Amino acid sequence: MRVLLVGSSGGHLAQLLCLRPWWSEYERHWVTFQTEDAVSRLAEESVTWAHHPTTRNVPNLVRNAALARRVLREQRPDVVISTGAGVAVPFFWLARLHGIASVYLEVYDRIDSRTVTGRLCRPVADLFLVQWSDQLRLYPSSVLLGPVW
Repeated sequence: MRVLLVGSSGGHLAQLLCLRPWWSEYERHWVTFQTEDAVSRLAEESVTWAHHPTTRNVPNLVRNAALARRVLREQRPDVVISTGAGVAVPFFWLARLHGIASVYLEVYDRIDSRTVTGRLCRPVADLFLVQWSDQLRLYPSSVLLGPVW
């Protein structure tokens, strides 16, 4: 199976790295921001660097949509997995258009309100996971995974 792991650097990347027991057995490719933490933590991995910042930045949304189109075509993943943030949005929507499965894991630190990325990816995610039972009311029909440390 080919896995595409997409996420912002920092805490979003840290959450994806916590899933190592699962993704380590698969062929994988990463999309994240070229920041110091990401460069060092993914030194041995196959990575495409995304454009940032993404928060309410339309030009980078357009750039990342073009990047998503290219990466999905070149990598041909079986599944796209993300913990957010904004960089995930074009990957999820284009994955849906191309019939590629997607799994979104909502961040652990938002239990009182939905994230913008969660709201934008939820309609096209094949599986939407949350880490706290309180998040189930924010995202009906999501699946409680539990905390990812």
